[in-house]
Amino acid sequence: MSSYVDKYTPSRKDLNFIKKYAQSVNAASGSEVDANSNVSNKNIATMAPEIHKKQNIKANRLAMHDKITELYGVELADEYLRQLEEHEIYRHDESGMPVGTPYCASITLYPFLFDGMKKIGGTTSAPKHLKSFIGGFINLVFAVSAQLCGAVATPEFLAYMDYFIRKEYGDDYYLKSETVVDIQGNTIKDSIEGYFNQVVYSLNQPAAARGSQSVFWNVAYFDHPYFEQLFDEFVFPDGTGMQWESVSWLQKLFMKWFNAERLKNILTFPVETLSLLNDGTDFVDKEWADFAAQMYAEGHSFFTYTSDSVDSLASCCRLRNGIQENQFSYTLGAGGVSTGSKCVMTININRLVQNTSKKYDWDQYGVCLAELSDEVRDQVEKLHKYLMAFNSIVKDMEAAHMIPIYDAGFISPEKQYLTVGINGLVEGAEYLGVSISNNETYRDYVNTVMKPIYELNKRDKTKEIMFNCEMVPRH
Repeated sequence: MSSYVDKYTPSRKDLNFIKKYAQSVNAASGSEVDANSNVSNKNIATMAPEIHKKQNIKANRLAMHDKITELYGVELADEYLRQLEEHEIYRHDESGMPVGTPYCASITLYPFLFDGMKKIGGTTSAPKHLKSFIGGFINLVFAVSAQLCGAVATPEFLAYMDYFIRKEYGDDYYLKSETVVDIQGNTIKDSIEGYFNQVVYSLNQPAAARGSQSVFWNVAYFDHPYFEQLFDEFVFPDGTGMQWESVSWLQKLFMKWFNAERLKNILTFPVETLSLLNDGTDFVDKEWADFAAQMYAEGHSFFTYTSDSVDSLASCCRLRNGIQENQFSYTLGAGGVSTGSKCVMTININRLVQNTSKKYDWDQYGVCLAELSDEVRDQVEKLHKYLMAFNSIVKDMEAAHMIPIYDAGFISPEKQYLTVGINGLVEGAEYLGVSISNNETYRDYVNTVMKPIYELNKRDKTKEIMFNCEMVPRH
């Protein structure tokens, strides 16, 4: 072999990967480390980030090892690496983004009304009318997504869009939606649906900043009690408030339009969540409960979150946000919509159950709940320290102004959780021979796993740190 090419030989594995990727069925099957892809087609753009994912994982783990060593000692840092390599735990999105990148965020759009995207590195100015709001919003979602590993939720999107529609067509636009507004014969409703089309199809397109995958975008709908709780004291920069009647009409229009549009094309995003208040017996807002039922009957697909008090909100995938302060703030907008997760680390409960069974030499069909509870507690104690180390890295990044969405006020790091993920809960029960049904043994088993997590998440909460738990679906 030529001596000139010797120094390039270590890159042969990358070249082999490129050849293999080119022959794969799609982007997910072509990846060596990450089969979770929200694109169906492979190409040069989707391949580019895949080449470096193994190195990204190593860099992420080394940074975490250094920080855990600094905070808790090298023994725990080594344990972190061992648990990852033995698949006892899983850290979400190690491969795609640098360590210290927050996982997901449900943002407030309020800073966008004052500064556009200028405080997060963009050139878009504050929107002045409907057209500039729509165009700027699309740019904003792409820009915010580039600073996150996962989803971005914009619960206020339709409420803000309503404000700009009212500026364009008047506060009663929803009562005159069939009024023709241009020489092509388009009505107000046609114009609004055109903007829906622009936003949804734009945000389902590949994004260069995310390896040619689309952004992961979520929206929220509110019934009247939720809307009042969140936005009753809300004030736009010009001093006007929100208007429930037109927002409610716009929410329904979007749901109907999106449901119909999905019959024409496969549209993954937005992921939709409707929040409905119940009184313990029935839904409080009968009109919106009936509309939700109508949408389900017509084949629509969305999440419904219900609570018997307007003290929590589901606005970001599987994330439930406790609304601790819902008063309007001129600097942060509507406080209740801002939430998210800085990092998700998932416990392989099935592996933990099997390891515990072997450790205590259980009979496969015997369940010693006290021992299992202790093992779960020990695991969560370690996981909290791992998450705190990640949080420390995020704080370092924030101090270096590497996460502009924090500086600009779209989300506050104190409102993002450190998340304990749960996977393999059912499989662990199956291993123990427990029947997966509504029976006392299975209930005791689930409680044994979940109670220590709940107690430790509550115990370790501080003014700056919140822990939560989520059930992570299998890929």
